[in-house]
Amino acid sequence: MRDLPARLRELLLETGYTVDGVRDRLGTVAATALSREETTPALRVTRDGDPLGTLIRLWWLGTPVEAPEWLPVEALAEGGLVTVQDGLVSAAVHLQPWETGGYVVSDRKVRPGDPALREDHVVGAGGASANLAQLVSRRPAGRVLDLGTGCGVQVLHLAGRAEEVVATDVNPRALRMARLSWALSGIEGVEARQGSLFEPVEGERFDLVVSNPPFVISPRGRFTYRESGFEADGFCRDLVRLAPRFLSPGGTCQLLANWLHVDGEDWRDRVGGWLAGTGCDGWVVQRDVQDPAEYAELWLRDAAEQGTPRYRELYDDWLDWFETMKVTGIGFGWITLHDSGSLDPVVRVEELGQRVELPVGGYVDEVLASVGLAHRLTDEELLGARLALAEGVAEERTGPPGAEDPSRIVLRQTRGLRRATQVGTVEAALAGVCDGDYPLAPLLAAIAELTGQDADDLLVRAPEALRPLIAEGFFHISTP
Repeated sequence: MRDLPARLRELLLETGYTVDGVRDRLGTVAATALSREETTPALRVTRDGDPLGTLIRLWWLGTPVEAPEWLPVEALAEGGLVTVQDGLVSAAVHLQPWETGGYVVSDRKVRPGDPALREDHVVGAGGASANLAQLVSRRPAGRVLDLGTGCGVQVLHLAGRAEEVVATDVNPRALRMARLSWALSGIEGVEARQGSLFEPVEGERFDLVVSNPPFVISPRGRFTYRESGFEADGFCRDLVRLAPRFLSPGGTCQLLANWLHVDGEDWRDRVGGWLAGTGCDGWVVQRDVQDPAEYAELWLRDAAEQGTPRYRELYDDWLDWFETMKVTGIGFGWITLHDSGSLDPVVRVEELGQRVELPVGGYVDEVLASVGLAHRLTDEELLGARLALAEGVAEERTGPPGAEDPSRIVLRQTRGLRRATQVGTVEAALAGVCDGDYPLAPLLAAIAELTGQDADDLLVRAPEALRPLIAEGFFHISTP
């Protein structure tokens, strides 16, 4: 029993049960259908009984298979991974290959018609897990905390760049499955602890804290994997407010979150207020918004409750609850906190609905640095700085054909967060000449002369106009 994970890992790899192997075996049509939770095409193309097709049917599709000689059925049954009845082997868990080259173990996928979820259901790795992994900073870290580890997927991404990993969860079943995920992925030394929020690590500090928390906002906490039992969006609020106490100097906390849009209240003020007083620089990004009905439908589908006798009752109850709080929408996004050590922390709250370059973690540290620098430089320091146009910034000019001057000038990022912003002629001219070789002040003086403006007046006005462009990454401060 002790060597079962190693034996199973070897079998999975030999059989080609990997992300690429499964994708190639299924083909485009079946793989695309499976992303919509339609299993019929995948069942059709795996019915030949070959080893890889058999593992896909067993572990991914949750379909009973005839016991093959090459599968250690008895050991898997003793380990609680399969059940055997009348010569057929059924998966007791969902075991999927992950993009890191490892494996993730969870409860079986829930599909329409399946029995109701147990309260301590352990959800598998999905879109939210992938989003958080794409967001987290790629820089090496000493001590790392994965708060609310679930099936353990974030550890698969963190293990290669962390010296020490602590993973927590309130659900003991989740920790058991996470340990198996790590063992099947060849990851050792992770310390798993049970408890809510930061209780299991009280008094400790970490260089990086990541969390895909139970952020779903519902009338009551029914499932530990997605709902905390806190009122409304209170769990994410408390997580943000508590996190700085557990960060080492220079440490970072990155998490996914949901938040309410309430009638008469700006959501930016609501979420920005969570970060106020933390002493950390902060970056909040809203990626999507759903109305209350869409939100309730999403999570009722998630629990396979759509089409059940209780569906309308649960749906109505959810909407009643939202109505009492005057909820107009629910935001989805990410929050990053950074203990920069500054006595003048800055918080940026914004909405990014466009596609962004992945992984965000490859440049998130630059984003935070730009926000802090733009906020903290004095006007004198900014005018003495050497600005350089960021890589991948393009200029768009629009106006009537033949017009001497454009009616609109836009700077657009073709890389990174792919922001776009309308600028004036001075900013556009600066974008065309700044390459980090000269301080800003003489460049502005030259632009003033070319455009017929008063140089002294331009030097007074320019810092206010340029700070947002630096914060948003259109210009960088170049080091001579």
